[in-house]
Amino acid sequence: MVARIASSVISKDRNIIKAIRFEYPDHIPMTFHINDACWHHYPQEQLFDLMESHSFLFPDFVRPPLPYTPDYLPSTLKDHPYKDSFGCIWETQDDGLMGIITGHPLASWDAWPDYKMPDPAKTNGLEEVDWRAEEDHVRAARARGEVTTGGLRHGHTFLQLTYLRGYENLIIDMAEEEPLLDELIDRLGAFNLELVKHYVGMDCDIITFAEDLGAQIGPMVRPDDFKRYIKPSYKRIMQPASDAGLLIHMHSDGDIRLLCSDLIENGVNVLNLQDLVNGLDFIRDNLKGKVCIELDIDRQNVTPFGTPEEVDALILEEVRTLGSKAGGLAMIYGLYPGVPLKNVKALMDAMEKYAFYFS
Repeated sequence: MVARIASSVISKDRNIIKAIRFEYPDHIPMTFHINDACWHHYPQEQLFDLMESHSFLFPDFVRPPLPYTPDYLPSTLKDHPYKDSFGCIWETQDDGLMGIITGHPLASWDAWPDYKMPDPAKTNGLEEVDWRAEEDHVRAARARGEVTTGGLRHGHTFLQLTYLRGYENLIIDMAEEEPLLDELIDRLGAFNLELVKHYVGMDCDIITFAEDLGAQIGPMVRPDDFKRYIKPSYKRIMQPASDAGLLIHMHSDGDIRLLCSDLIENGVNVLNLQDLVNGLDFIRDNLKGKVCIELDIDRQNVTPFGTPEEVDALILEEVRTLGSKAGGLAMIYGLYPGVPLKNVKALMDAMEKYAFYFS
């Protein structure tokens, strides 16, 4: 097993707390995450050179020996279908990339009477978890003065329902107000709630709730159905963290403009959303100052297909549009195969440079 070397989604630098609380951070928190698939799509030494020369983004980086092999999650292994704790089957076409669900254990409601939820004392829903080791990890991070985080697996509620039922089946369930869907959501929420309670008990600084709700245009679930089925479950599982005074981080890919107000009403402190899909003007007019924006930098247009100069200009525009001396802005980029290395360098350069724009 080889330790992961890509940055975590939440910075370990306590400056992020200042940004979230609008307490005049020293700089804009910047996170550069390298997806595991990149290590067999790019020359490894060149990626290491970039990381080594950008110590602000990778402060703890120590160059490992070549060849480097990531510690792949079991759900991201090519040619190895993986059954998770819910009984869902994952398959991917490229090592390191999260795949799709090809086996839905509740594709038919006929399976419901005999279906058993996983045990939150033994698993996080995706894989087994040792809660004592997890608590030790959090305690050690706190002792080092780092930000401590815990949270649910990506896709904890809405996506988990699609994994169990299949997307089309789920949308029909909502449209037809299927009574069994309420039972399923209730039991799923109870499972998720126990996971949240584990992390609340550890007194983590930030609890993360990540799942994708948006499509390219508009959300994947009707706003009315979101309010009816998903929002109450979110409220249920976020409430213990909110009551304990912990910060709540919510991530969603896609166009979530029609859902943002509901997410904020549920007590979200940090909203991670995509920049160009949702539009900088919308984000500025509707979210700036109301919630800490963790801006997910474009991976569809400028960074893969633009010039280095356009990459730099994008980051500067985003900082000017959404940033403030008071805080309320963090930025994150996820590198996936296909982005030219010259643009990767330009992006790293820009993130390091404009992090101090308001300093």
